[in-house]
Amino acid sequence: MKKKPNIVMIVSDHQLFRHHDEIKRPCFEAFTETATSFEHACCTTPLCGPVRRTMLTGLYPHNHRNLYNQEPAPFERDTYLEVLDAAGYDNYVFGKWHAGPGTALDHRSKGFSPAEYGNPYITGIYKEYLEKNHLPAPLHVIDTVFANENTAQTFPSLVEGNNAYTCDQYWCGEPCFGKTVTPKETHEAFFLSSLACEKLKDLQHSEKPFHMRIDFWGPHQPYFPTQEYLDLYKDVKIPRYPNFDDNLADKPKTYRHMNKPIADDTGNLVIPSVFPWEEWSRYLKIAYAHSTMVDDAAGQIVNQIKKFGLEEDTIILWTSDHGDALASHGGMFDKGSFMTEETIRIPLAIRVPGYDAKKSDALVHSIDFAPTVLDFAGTHFTDKIDGVSLVPIIVGDKQAVRDSLLLESFGQGYRDRTKVRTLIKGKYKYNFTENDREELYDLSSDPYELRNLAQDSDYRMILDSFYTDCISLMEDYGESDHAFMQRIQ
Repeated sequence: MKKKPNIVMIVSDHQLFRHHDEIKRPCFEAFTETATSFEHACCTTPLCGPVRRTMLTGLYPHNHRNLYNQEPAPFERDTYLEVLDAAGYDNYVFGKWHAGPGTALDHRSKGFSPAEYGNPYITGIYKEYLEKNHLPAPLHVIDTVFANENTAQTFPSLVEGNNAYTCDQYWCGEPCFGKTVTPKETHEAFFLSSLACEKLKDLQHSEKPFHMRIDFWGPHQPYFPTQEYLDLYKDVKIPRYPNFDDNLADKPKTYRHMNKPIADDTGNLVIPSVFPWEEWSRYLKIAYAHSTMVDDAAGQIVNQIKKFGLEEDTIILWTSDHGDALASHGGMFDKGSFMTEETIRIPLAIRVPGYDAKKSDALVHSIDFAPTVLDFAGTHFTDKIDGVSLVPIIVGDKQAVRDSLLLESFGQGYRDRTKVRTLIKGKYKYNFTENDREELYDLSSDPYELRNLAQDSDYRMILDSFYTDCISLMEDYGESDHAFMQRIQ
């Protein structure tokens, strides 16, 4: 491997992962056979804008201040992109930005990076891609719409039964299930893969080290797989999800904040679900097929790295920004101001040439990505950050980088700004929700978080210990304003 290796980061968005063993991700699974897989990786916060800033800076949201998707905060610190540039790297970024003002191109990078959430389908470079590859304009069939009060205004043609829907608005996050009826190459996942592979071809003989990051918009909704991927699940029976029937009686109120058609007029989740499990199973098949399609597109990038002779000089990190609550805890759609396993757990595998595959149980999360990339490049941030490098685990014998994991949320932002702090240590997981009940779960015996132990007197000492440790860690990471952490007796 070169003294300064190439570094490629592959990032999926809103990835169904934890507990969803029926998803077919053959490319990722094959990749893990040559990589270090982090079995307990989490996102620092389960919301796109804040966690994407965290991935760039190695900082908690309370330190970088990009707390909500719709209120981007200015960049006051360098991202790892500037640091790599100063270390002699060329940066190439393709795909979703959604990390704050501007685009990746404002951070010493080249490539394709629409501003804000972005919509690749309305860009000139996408239209050139279609023309170059003799592809038709993408069309989708709309099956089911999960609407909120703004859906009809934002996406006026997003109507169930529309068999010629086009993603032609300023962003492409339609809350719906459907199908892409044009060739799979018209989907954004294969468009981004094509851009990345073309650049890899150009770089195959470059003497200068490069960093490339590919941020897919999927498998975030809209769930629009092609029939090819839907057919993979045609005969798959998806068992009833273990917490689908959760009545949320022992959960904070934020778990119930959902949109129609699964919520009532007050915006609270209807329990039992308005859809029977058979219908949710059908939705999951569509979402799973979308995941498989994105996996296929990402796999092409990994294959091209090998094809162009770059494999022995290239480190690859494959992960996601956060999870997806689909069909969990009473039948949810999207995510919210809560920290369930489905929303915080993410895939993470890192392949380093010359090192054998292994599995790690270390507690790691999104703040560790940037310092890990920089460590591989032989450099680091000059200012203090919150994350730590995972390199000693990957190429050395180190087993852990911390003994507990602190995660945070400032709420989804659109309708709910309830703060949540999560502490994971040993077999227990603790959630503190502002102005609401606490949660404590024994993940070893209750992986689906169905029994909240916070009200069980037998666990009072453990609960108190986690509360105290949570505040202590918050202070350690510079969050001195924790007045919201007032317990309800």
